[in-house]
Amino acid sequence: MRHVMRKKQQGIGLSGLLIWSAVVVMIAILGMKLIPSYIEYAAIKRALVAIASDPSLQNAHPREIRQSFDKRVTIDNIATVNSRDIEISKVGEQTVLSVSYSVKKPLFANVSLDIDFTAASNQ
Repeated sequence: MRHVMRKKQQGIGLSGLLIWSAVVVMIAILGMKLIPSYIEYAAIKRALVAIASDPSLQNAHPREIRQSFDKRVTIDNIATVNSRDIEISKVGEQTVLSVSYSVKKPLFANVSLDIDFTAASNQ
């Protein structure tokens, strides 16, 4: 008797391909929905740090600080937060700006994702 050893087939089947492609598509959709929120968070954080470290605004009135933030909001195209949402405090000689906000992103049908952000100039 002659025994023929066959090599096992390697690769991915059609069902595996469909499952993995569905997973990749879901991750891509989730990324496309969430990345703009994180980019906006980074812009808000950058604006807060820039205003808090500006020497001309260290002893400024809160109204002037809010006006400076409004200008940066316009330039950076920030729509989620405005100057009224900023909390201004002093820690020693340093001005600390912080903001907490929530973003609700619809994913599909009646499912949405609620993301809470907290940005501060001293973190």
